[in-house]
Amino acid sequence: MKKSLPQPQTEICTSDVDSITVRGKDLSEELIGKVDFIEYFYFLLTGKEPTQEQSFFLNATLVAITEHGLVPSNQVARMTYASAPESFQAAIAAGLMGCGSVVFGSSQNCGELLAQLIEQERSGAGTPDRIALDKLKTLRANKKPVPGFGHPQHINGDPRAQKLLALAKTHQVAGPHVQMLETLEKHIPEIYQRQLPINVSGAIPAVMLDVGFPPEALKGIPLLARTAGLIAHVYEEMHRPIGFLLSKHANQSAEYIGPDANEQKGGSK
Repeated sequence: MKKSLPQPQTEICTSDVDSITVRGKDLSEELIGKVDFIEYFYFLLTGKEPTQEQSFFLNATLVAITEHGLVPSNQVARMTYASAPESFQAAIAAGLMGCGSVVFGSSQNCGELLAQLIEQERSGAGTPDRIALDKLKTLRANKKPVPGFGHPQHINGDPRAQKLLALAKTHQVAGPHVQMLETLEKHIPEIYQRQLPINVSGAIPAVMLDVGFPPEALKGIPLLARTAGLIAHVYEEMHRPIGFLLSKHANQSAEYIGPDANEQKGGSK
């Protein structure tokens, strides 16, 4: 007997000829003009209306990571638009493709690390200091970075991270994730032999997990935020193009170290 496939299901949205229903609410009558985008995003994601603190800190973290100048994601978006001005969406997508473990995507990795360490603490595996030290030693032995720490420019501390953590303490929402993050920072110099300050991708998961944000969706915060920044850069590229100039500077800056053309032909330089 042929096995039937399960019925596809979704809790997010449905529509008919006269209405659109999102998470049980009528889009036109109950949401448009009545909730802001931050509240709507959280509602879409979780099916719950955010608390005042969840809404405040989601807004704060999105603002914190939306823009950071001509970083790789913004450069690639501008160069993509310069090459294909008929494809606005491709330029945005090109910028988002670089959301990974190094550039603006490490919030997810840091959140998973913090959750793992807190679970160990709750299971009685040791004190926060002992657990943090053991994890740092393991990462160091495997020549792996500590996600959420260090920044090539903000070597004295990421001002975005400092502000988010200060806000969490002022609003009295800093909990075990913020505490574990700061415990890791305290012990990093001992294991890595240098200071690695908390960066924005460390502060975001610590604060958002402490206010109850879904851990599996942490990467959605930088993705949503940087989409806005990428739109701004592509819009500016339309009116003040620098995409080809960025490409030219890259070509001029890179030293060619391949075989010399004359040598390949058997000629002399």
